[in-house]
Amino acid sequence: MNFLMFLLIGLVAGWLAGIVVRGGGMGLLGNLVVGVVGAFIGGTLFSFFGFASGSGMLGSLLVATVGAVVLLVLVRAIKRA
Repeated sequence: MNFLMFLLIGLVAGWLAGIVVRGGGMGLLGNLVVGVVGAFIGGTLFSFFGFASGSGMLGSLLVATVGAVVLLVLVRAIKRA
């Protein structure tokens, strides 16, 4: 059940990040990958700067979305270089 919630949060986080950064989603699989990788990036960033990510689904969604936005911004910067 936890794995399913992890994937659901990753999917929603990727979709939200796609809206924030690019103005639209990247499809089901693309959103899922961006959200899951973003969750790892967000968790690392939050712990590095000493912020507690909170618990529960909303805290996890926030961390994953922030990480996914960072990931998309980095990918966009690399593509332009």
